[in-house]
Amino acid sequence: MDIRVLRYFLAVAKEQSFTKAAEMLHITQPTLSRQLAALEEELGTSLFVRGSRSITLTSEGVLLKRRALEIIELEEKTLEEFRSEDNLIEGKVTIGCGEFSAVEVLADICGKFREKYPMVQIGIHTATADVVYDRMSQGLIDIGLFLEPVNTEGLDYIRLNDTDYWVVGMKPDDPLADKEYITKEDLLNLPIMLPERANVQSEIANWFGKDFEKLNIAFVTNLGTNAGVMASNGLGYPLSIEGAVKYWSQDFLIQKRIYPELKTSTVIAWRRNIPYPKAVQKFIEEINFFGGNRL
Repeated sequence: MDIRVLRYFLAVAKEQSFTKAAEMLHITQPTLSRQLAALEEELGTSLFVRGSRSITLTSEGVLLKRRALEIIELEEKTLEEFRSEDNLIEGKVTIGCGEFSAVEVLADICGKFREKYPMVQIGIHTATADVVYDRMSQGLIDIGLFLEPVNTEGLDYIRLNDTDYWVVGMKPDDPLADKEYITKEDLLNLPIMLPERANVQSEIANWFGKDFEKLNIAFVTNLGTNAGVMASNGLGYPLSIEGAVKYWSQDFLIQKRIYPELKTSTVIAWRRNIPYPKAVQKFIEEINFFGGNRL
């Protein structure tokens, strides 16, 4: 499968037109059509639904689009790694993380790293732990910031202990907003929003004990910001880590810590025994330097 043809395919998927895609690619429309017909023959499936006014993707086309984007991204990342000169650290470090307070620690590490290596670009990919882990396995993310519990098999990491507190979000005029902290008894008859990750839900279930089965779980979400939006519209109470929502205006949403207090740790991780490019190696050195200073 030719990467050039994958780029042709992505152009048609974007423009929804062979004619417009050919113009964008600076090739003739018949040439483009022949190349993609050959790709369909190679894959043994139809990739396009050819309508009278526009082109749409079949389900197989949607799958190929997702894979093609990953392949192109990996190709570009690989080229960047080999363009670095021996005497100059440049390139890109890609970091995957969720929305939690330990991102402040990450910002500190990034700040010190950028002072030393200003030619290196840092990419931040915000996603759940499962997505970050998968993209690390594919070589699309170099460094992962994970909220525990997380599977660290095959990873080197440092742990940031007790970096996040569990809280309940609510509107500022909510009756619970006047309380110093929130107990499980306060929550039993309310619509609750929980994180989507099953192992994180287990941590919450342990905190609630036998009362967990009594909860009215109205929403599950993969990232805290959208849960905050739902809560600010009065649709429920997100049970989450303090995370990025603490940067919201308290005119829209406030957070109260739960009691008994529940804290969690974060790990900064990278794949073990991988020949990383120099920029990523230097970033890992910065992480380890940071970790050594914490001991």
